[in-house]
Amino acid sequence: MSASDAVPMTEEGMALIKAEMAELERKRPAIKTAIEEAREKGDLRENADYHAAREELGMLNARIAQLNGMLANAVIIDPSKAPKDKVVLGTTVTFTRLKDKKQMVRTIVGAGQADATAGKILVTSPLAKCMVGHGPGETVVAELPAGEMEIRIDKIEFK
Repeated sequence: MSASDAVPMTEEGMALIKAEMAELERKRPAIKTAIEEAREKGDLRENADYHAAREELGMLNARIAQLNGMLANAVIIDPSKAPKDKVVLGTTVTFTRLKDKKQMVRTIVGAGQADATAGKILVTSPLAKCMVGHGPGETVVAELPAGEMEIRIDKIEFK
């Protein structure tokens, strides 16, 4: 496994991924049953139930494969052993976007824990990558899809 294949996560993130996989696995038999029942109705070319169930099974299998890949390449990080003066996985970062002086707060999380609405961003995201290894008072530039964003790290916390 190369460094680019590594999927950093915490034990908590791994547990969340395993729980999601278990839930998806529990849904699989019902979808397969729906496919069989729809198949029994006759002509498959015009059977919307059959096509919908097949599509649902395909999406479920793709998500399971994605989660399996994440687990296969998982690198477990213990935030408690990380430096407390630098941004690392598990850090809540308060920073200022220098362009408009807007202050923001984001928590750097591993795979399985990202939630943009809660301000939790993946450690592998462009914004997190630019902050990792830097401390309060430092200015960094994030290379985002929408362009560069210069930020100043104001404070870091471990919650």
